[in-house]
Amino acid sequence: MKTLIIPDIHGKTIWRPILAEEQPNRVVFLGDYFDCYEKISVAEQIFNYKQIVELKEKGEMEVIMLIGNHDHHYFPEIGYTGTSGYQHRGKHDLEYAISETRQHLQAAYQMDEYLFTHAGVSEVFMNQVFGKDGWNIDNIAEELNELFKHKPHAFEFNGIDGYGDDPEQTPIWIRPRSLMKVNKKSKLKEKYIQIVGHTKVYSIDKGASTGGRYYFVDSFDSSNEYLTINNGHIKINKYGKAKD
Repeated sequence: MKTLIIPDIHGKTIWRPILAEEQPNRVVFLGDYFDCYEKISVAEQIFNYKQIVELKEKGEMEVIMLIGNHDHHYFPEIGYTGTSGYQHRGKHDLEYAISETRQHLQAAYQMDEYLFTHAGVSEVFMNQVFGKDGWNIDNIAEELNELFKHKPHAFEFNGIDGYGDDPEQTPIWIRPRSLMKVNKKSKLKEKYIQIVGHTKVYSIDKGASTGGRYYFVDSFDSSNEYLTINNGHIKINKYGKAKD
């Protein structure tokens, strides 16, 4: 069973040749389908996004579509909150694209020892939202998905640091430093290896600097690296060439 992990695409089509090359049984998109920083029109971004939705709807493989911060502010009930990348001119089309497909989007996904979200899950956030004894670590993805479904505002930007480097930040906003620091002695760190995008990296670390408990994979603006997990073995790949 091969799982392909696709980090933040921001309107790019790089996922298509990677998918064709890897031929996975499952693909996990880590969110941020929109708000490109290149010359990719809103119409192209939406077309690319809808191709992913169509892939999911076909059912030929399992497709997990996580929500990112650059998608969250196009939910009609959220709207522009001052966050970066927001495309004012295309907001109506983007909101419509999200509205008609929102049933396909989720906040988290669990697979064996791996926990996937856009930015990462901190114990501080879970305690603030659910209460210290109000969440079950074995069903964390299910609980986050229910929260996202019924209370999408719970995932809005919060905290003091404008970059999002705060331990109470949500799973679509928290930054690596705060995530690792706040979870240093957490049961989350003991239970899961977290795989997240959101914060740009030049190259995916094999886990040496994170104790093997975190993989930060938003590298499509630099090295074009991505992850596969095949029968429990995690591997860093580079578009066109595997990285051992």
